[in-house]
Amino acid sequence: MRKGILDILKGKFLVSGDAPKNWIFIIFTSFLAAAMIASSHSADSKVHQIAALNEEVKELRSEFIDGQTDVQKLKLESEILKTVSEEGLFPSETPPFKIRVKSAK
Repeated sequence: MRKGILDILKGKFLVSGDAPKNWIFIIFTSFLAAAMIASSHSADSKVHQIAALNEEVKELRSEFIDGQTDVQKLKLESEILKTVSEEGLFPSETPPFKIRVKSAK
């Protein structure tokens, strides 16, 4: 057992008779480790991107609500009267009336 551990520490398994089999396994495991690291980095970048997009959605939703409240305020009759009175227009003093057309049968 001691000889086996010393052979591994000295690296004899890399130059012995069945070394190509060992090299293929080492290359394969290195490739898998690199693929795992790349996948992990990709997942991390996507998580950061999702967090940034969520922040942007919150900000845009807030802007939308602010704009919606401004529009609702501008639709109020009192605001419309202020705006048109600056242009010299005033509400009519006579109320509107309905025109009824009788159909001829």
